[in-house]
Amino acid sequence: MTDDLKFPRVFNPNVQEGASAQQREWLDILDRELHRLWGLGRNLILVWAARGAGMDILVIPHYSISDFDRKSKEEAEAAGSSALGLRPVNFMEEVIANPKQVTQGGLAHLAQMTGYDPIPVELPFVPGTDLAPELIETVVQRYSISYVEDRAVALFDIVGFSLFSPLEQVTQLNSLSYSVNSAYAKMLSRDLDISFARTTTGDGYYIWNRDRSVQANVNLYHFMHLVLADNAIARAKSSPNTTPLLRACFHMGGHYEFYQSEGLNPAVYSYIVGDVTIELARMIDRAMPGQILVGEFDAPMPDRNTRQVERIDSVEFIERTQGTLSKFEGLELSGDDVEDIKCYLTGAAQGDDAGGEEQYAIKRYTITDKHGRSRNVYNAKVNIYRSDADPIFLGVQTTDLDGFKYDKDEFI
Repeated sequence: MTDDLKFPRVFNPNVQEGASAQQREWLDILDRELHRLWGLGRNLILVWAARGAGMDILVIPHYSISDFDRKSKEEAEAAGSSALGLRPVNFMEEVIANPKQVTQGGLAHLAQMTGYDPIPVELPFVPGTDLAPELIETVVQRYSISYVEDRAVALFDIVGFSLFSPLEQVTQLNSLSYSVNSAYAKMLSRDLDISFARTTTGDGYYIWNRDRSVQANVNLYHFMHLVLADNAIARAKSSPNTTPLLRACFHMGGHYEFYQSEGLNPAVYSYIVGDVTIELARMIDRAMPGQILVGEFDAPMPDRNTRQVERIDSVEFIERTQGTLSKFEGLELSGDDVEDIKCYLTGAAQGDDAGGEEQYAIKRYTITDKHGRSRNVYNAKVNIYRSDADPIFLGVQTTDLDGFKYDKDEFI
């Protein structure tokens, strides 16, 4: 696997903030050209290649994505790989999982594979020289689809949202939105940058980090517990029905990221849909009010420092998260400094080992959704201890899980 595949270019709309006036003018021209090819949402930009003062762009109808997916499944069934439980390799999925910029040779190969000819576009600048590929990608992405195989996503859900009046619903969504923004400001104050994006679920948010690495995923988990902490403090001070009671889930998996059509233009904000959002939705359906669930995963995560990719499971991930919590010591929450934070997956003591040290085992739960599909989850806790105030306990203790509906549990 090449470094480009290990560390694919990450779309970050904030890249444009440092562009010059001339570069912004060129980006506007490129945007108009791509908008014309986009055809009000009928087409999408698959890839592009630089060509002098211009670009060659491979444009395909959006429905062809599902056609390629169906074809790959049919081929897998014909080969018998589906019966063996093997996931079919989708050529289109691999293409959209990688950067949109390709070489001229790569463009020709993809044109042959898809059956569509590249479209030449003349521009008043030289891509890659006058405009960096990262800047060009910020425009191309709005007219395209991306696929990420393994990304951490957090889901916040307002308990009993449908039972509130419309005005109370607006108030609670605004309160949650403020907690998200407050948590983001606190992350920045500790030099923990997180390029987060969010999609509304109607009664909450999916939130993910645009960056992809072990550190980015850990930062997202920290971000989640800071959102929950701000919400808990607000609930303690607010009147009934103004601040939401939350439940939250954290998981890692694949998803597509895209921009829906809004009127005659693609939306400014992206949306995600895929395995990870489906799993989170089914997990949150079983979560108790105030509970935090972590899905079971074993995912490849690149490390920024070592430039290596290693597989990390849920238990090791939470251990790594706990190991970085010293960065939050001294952080101010509601006027009081944080002295210590503990985050862990719950379980029970299992007696002492030969050396007299207490052994602790984590409990794993199997839950089944209304469609009869099962998955494993962990119950998570976060305890925040402050200097001159009561501690903040987030999540639900094992002893208080009487209302948690699961099929079986086991210690690991």
